[in-house]
Amino acid sequence: MAVTEITKENFEEECKNSPVPAVLDFWGPKCGPCLALMPKYHELAENPKYEGKFKFCSVDTSKNRRVAMMVRPAVMMQPAFLFFKDGQEVARLVGDKLTIEAITAKVDELMA
Repeated sequence: MAVTEITKENFEEECKNSPVPAVLDFWGPKCGPCLALMPKYHELAENPKYEGKFKFCSVDTSKNRRVAMMVRPAVMMQPAFLFFKDGQEVARLVGDKLTIEAITAKVDELMA
C-alpha cells in the first residue's frame, strides 16, 4: 500500500472522508527529522497488517502550504503527524524527537 500524496484538492476526500482511519505526515524537504522518519513511515505504510484498514498520507508543505493551514490548529512545526477517524482529527504527534514507534503505537490504537 503506497503513501497517498495530499494536496488541497484531495485533502477532504483522502483524509476527512476516508472510510478507514488515516494518518497524515506533514514534512518539508529541508526538515532533517522529517527526512529521517520518511523511509520508516513508508515502510510502515507497506505493512500488510494495515492493508484496507488504515490509510497513510503525506503532505510536502513546501508545495502544499494551504493544507497545513486548512487544519485547526494550523500545522506550524515539522514533523507533524495528524490522525483522522470518522472525519475528525483525533490525535496529533509533533516535534523533532518524534519516533516511528510513537507513530506506530497511535496507528495501532486507532485501528483497534
